[in-house]
Amino acid sequence: MHVISVVFALTALSIPLFADEAPTGVPVSPSSEEAAALSALKGKIKGKIVWSTSRVHSTHDLWVMNADGTDAKALTNSQTVDWFPRFSPDGQTVIFTRSKGGWTPENDANYPEKWDLWTVGIDGQNEKKVADNATWGTFRPDGKSIVFSRGAKVFEKELESGTEKLLLDGAVAFKDKDVILQEPNLSADGKYLAITLRGSMRETGIWDLAQKKWNKSGDGCQIDFFADGSRAYRVNPTGNGGTAAPSEILWFTLKNGEQQEKIGFFGIPKAAKLMDLPGRRSHEYFPRVSQDGKWLVWGATDKGHDHDIYDYELYVWKIGEPVKTAARVTFHTANDRWPDIWIEK
Repeated sequence: MHVISVVFALTALSIPLFADEAPTGVPVSPSSEEAAALSALKGKIKGKIVWSTSRVHSTHDLWVMNADGTDAKALTNSQTVDWFPRFSPDGQTVIFTRSKGGWTPENDANYPEKWDLWTVGIDGQNEKKVADNATWGTFRPDGKSIVFSRGAKVFEKELESGTEKLLLDGAVAFKDKDVILQEPNLSADGKYLAITLRGSMRETGIWDLAQKKWNKSGDGCQIDFFADGSRAYRVNPTGNGGTAAPSEILWFTLKNGEQQEKIGFFGIPKAAKLMDLPGRRSHEYFPRVSQDGKWLVWGATDKGHDHDIYDYELYVWKIGEPVKTAARVTFHTANDRWPDIWIEK
């Protein structure tokens, strides 16, 4: 393709040529099918979705909306990059990763010195820094401590005392000084860490903290647990879609931290397939299962791959229902990514 053609194509998509910011985009209207699925969601789900979006600032802010896609509004308003939001167990606080200033691409998540962890109330008040030089923060089930990464290390921190405890040193565990531990998720019982390995290694799996054993899941990224510990789920680089890099969301039953459905020469077992939308918008990423294990929220794009630049849209689906009932809940050409969902009891 000629250089002029590339420039024209990127301009038409409202994507910066040199990827030094994200597009603010414009609102779009749902198709008749999308409108019907969204309407069918009303009254079936009660809770909140929080996510990171570039629709106002070309860096990113956090936004929050009802879980049925209504009443979307800004939660943060800064000139930093605010992303990877995660609800507290009671749904009243959000922890998120914030850049130390200006545009910082998600690819720089491997450099903890560029980020800090903050919390903010669901009403947008009381912003507070809770960890320096840190990324990928999540709350523990009691809401009193958090888990996060600093490059190759994973820590747990008590919020009240500020005491930090090293959970895993990737360089030691994997005997590789260049490995990076992304998106660490500690199981509710505290026995296992689900991790995406990057840097010199590229795979996902579950680390048994007591046995000091790595249970490899496979390729892909963004591995996490169901809250009850019965399953793990992750993104896999296979599936439907018209993109050059299709993806789908898999899930696995667990026994002692090991997944029971195996992926091998004969492909992916049907039982391991959780979500793979038909059509072009099937580049699924950022999956998050609600704390009751009944709902899945994720992002999908019909072109491009970069997490913080391309037009990802958010979807909500009740697990186990037909795929056609999945409802798109954002309609904007800006970048929408890393949603979390909290369901009222």
